[in-house]
Amino acid sequence: MRSADFVLWSDGLDAARPLRIVLVAPPYFDIPPTGYGGVEAVVADLADTLVARGHHVTVLGAGAAGTAAQFMPLWDRTVPERLGEPYPEVMHALKVRGAVARVAAADGIDIVHDHTFAGPLNAPAYQALGLPTVVTVHGPIDEDLYPYYRELGRDVGLVAISDRQRELAPDLNWIGRVHNALRIDDWPYQADKGDYALFLGRFAPYKGAHLAVQAAHEVGIPLVIAGKCNEPAEKAYFEECVRPLLTDNDHVFGEADAISKRELLAGARCLLFPVQWEEPFGIVMIEAMACGTPVVALRGGAVPEVVVHGVTGFVCERPADLPAAIEQTRAIDPLACRDHVADNFDVARLGCGYERIYRKAVRQSKIQSSEAAATDSMQRLTGVADLGDKATA
Repeated sequence: MRSADFVLWSDGLDAARPLRIVLVAPPYFDIPPTGYGGVEAVVADLADTLVARGHHVTVLGAGAAGTAAQFMPLWDRTVPERLGEPYPEVMHALKVRGAVARVAAADGIDIVHDHTFAGPLNAPAYQALGLPTVVTVHGPIDEDLYPYYRELGRDVGLVAISDRQRELAPDLNWIGRVHNALRIDDWPYQADKGDYALFLGRFAPYKGAHLAVQAAHEVGIPLVIAGKCNEPAEKAYFEECVRPLLTDNDHVFGEADAISKRELLAGARCLLFPVQWEEPFGIVMIEAMACGTPVVALRGGAVPEVVVHGVTGFVCERPADLPAAIEQTRAIDPLACRDHVADNFDVARLGCGYERIYRKAVRQSKIQSSEAAATDSMQRLTGVADLGDKATA
């Protein structure tokens, strides 16, 4: 029996064994976040789901403990004001590397699952400890991130959050795809809708807030705009491209916290999602549909994977199509929206999907270690044989 065959066979014996998982979250927001923080929300749901499935989970991040997993805060507080700066990314990666080494020595680890930008650079250090690393790619594969993930090579297994994201860079070391998800019972279902459309997201040109304003005005429906507007680029876009379009019919809500976000989503006639980029996933779409609220979106990135055209909303080809789609949302069944999320984007799928990926990564790591050990032994034997041949000669 070859060593690789033995690893596969022996791993199969404990395929149901609970895993010791380290989840690495960014240091910017609480886990789960009280307001903005899509990555932190995914990490929180994943941590709770994995614990419920019987795994031992440690979350590394910042802020206060908010999940069922063991939590190790690596900063005195969250640092939302430093989002986008290089220092917290690099410093957090250094803090995480030390924490992983400590947890591995004290409790043991089977796999490290990183959700940060700089964190994957630690993969060789974890590899030296015998630990595989998987990384969820939460952002777009653009001209900067594509070469970054390509240079990581086979040190990490990449997890896509949509099929479209993976299709855009098929040569990267993808190990699987898991759609983002949510705990549907945490989102209030409301069949009777208010008479307003909602834009909920960051103020960036590619998110299309200006297009949402224009479409709502053409239909004559009031628009509520809620979003993150803290960074200089966000403020500049809002002041230059959004504010000049606003009328007395529009309401600028500001950044919505967890409670107000749910109220806004549940009461809206529709969520406007006029993205102008390759959206990796767009978790606000499933949040809206969980509340029974249809989504009117432009086709981009994962939108067609998330919205069922004509059933849970409308996928438009161009901005000029948005007003008619807003009018047609009156015919959408709110319960169909919620059922779609329950069937396709519930946290049970999130936990199951990542568990399969973890076991695959652990199995591959064992095979690679076994093959490396066999190669090393063969080289040693070859060296001894060469010495013997030289002595005989």
